[in-house]
Amino acid sequence: MSEPARRILAVDDDPDLLRLLTIRLKSAGYDVTAVDSGEKAIAQLAVARPELVVTDLKMSGMDGMALLDAIHQTYPTLPSIILTAHGTIPEAVAATKRGVFGYLTKPFDAQELLGEVERALAVGGGMQPVAQGDEWRSAIITCNPVMEDILAKARMVATGDASVFIYGESGTGKELLAQAIHNASARRDRAFVAINCGAIPEQLLESELFGHVKGAFTGAVRDNKGLFQTADRGTLFLDEIGDLALPLQVKLLRVLQERQVRPVGSTQSYEVDVRVISATHRTIETEMAQGRFREDLYYRLNVVAFNLPSLRERREDIPLLAGHFLALLAKKYGKAINRIAPEALQLLVGANWPGNVRQLYNVIERSVALCNSALIPASLVQQAIQHQQTEFASFEKARRQFEREYLVRLLKITGGNVSQAAKLAQRNRTEFYKLLQRHALDPSSFKAAVS
Repeated sequence: MSEPARRILAVDDDPDLLRLLTIRLKSAGYDVTAVDSGEKAIAQLAVARPELVVTDLKMSGMDGMALLDAIHQTYPTLPSIILTAHGTIPEAVAATKRGVFGYLTKPFDAQELLGEVERALAVGGGMQPVAQGDEWRSAIITCNPVMEDILAKARMVATGDASVFIYGESGTGKELLAQAIHNASARRDRAFVAINCGAIPEQLLESELFGHVKGAFTGAVRDNKGLFQTADRGTLFLDEIGDLALPLQVKLLRVLQERQVRPVGSTQSYEVDVRVISATHRTIETEMAQGRFREDLYYRLNVVAFNLPSLRERREDIPLLAGHFLALLAKKYGKAINRIAPEALQLLVGANWPGNVRQLYNVIERSVALCNSALIPASLVQQAIQHQQTEFASFEKARRQFEREYLVRLLKITGGNVSQAAKLAQRNRTEFYKLLQRHALDPSSFKAAVS
């Protein structure tokens, strides 16, 4: 099955040029909607849902920049190309500084046009409005086929009560998928309750999950229903289930089998009707093989499994997510920022994203907080990415950095005396010299540091 043609909105008030532009784009396989004014282009947006806008700069009525300003208020990452006559090239250059992907002079060369269109579509976010009936998944912004397949299956699973297990790296949106399944289910009007099993000590987690009665332990000054009873007839999301201690795994299994919960310190059990969705970033099969996770509990929880792709595996979603976050954060910070520079989008698409969607959100937030114009420039995005990369340094990189700083400190204290430094580090001279060579440190350069 062939992929659908990419959608382009072409705008020009010269009928001959508009016809020529349409012919060139259609002959290259694009799906083209052609209109002769900015006002008509605005009206066609919701219908045509273009992935790129190609517009003339000078038009009667709404000109090209006014059109793009209006479009970017709602769709900040929808890429655009300006067509301009030679006399207005300075204006077109200025337009690119305001977030327009590029410009072409008229009469344009066909190959140059198609090349520019291809480049714009490669980094553009397009527009992905939530379709009617898809409100249940509105928090998940995607055009990735793997994600779309997961959501289609999630919609089917939501109609029943099967337990769902969600795998994925930290920051990939496991809780959002769990919430979407709840939203699409018959339980949607009841509570959706989430808890991170790895963030709460074992003694407290038992009380959080199953509840307790007054006096059950020190500090239990009143009865507590617990999350299972709170989520009764709704959905309970157990995030990082792989971190659950073995004694609690036994108690959780009993609750799932008997559909009853007994609060800590109580002799009475209460019936509960809860759909359980679990998630982890761990490899549960490895945990089971090493005796850290019960097989019988795993098979209770893992009736249907979803494996969320990392952001690196769904790069086409990065412009969409960036635009979505920009709209939210510009409103939060009270700033009139409505666009991300094309070069900044290219940086975002090419980054590694070890923290996935959560990290992307942080990068956009930092950029918005520091931005003082209507356009987020590449420089701000680069700084934000570098800041995040420092925060997400690998263990090896962090260890090397600590080791070097430690050696430098020793050499400063001893004034470059290797024997004294090695003694302080409790290492022999030969090993200490090897450490200095590994970090390219010359002890003689620290002689002047002695006081």
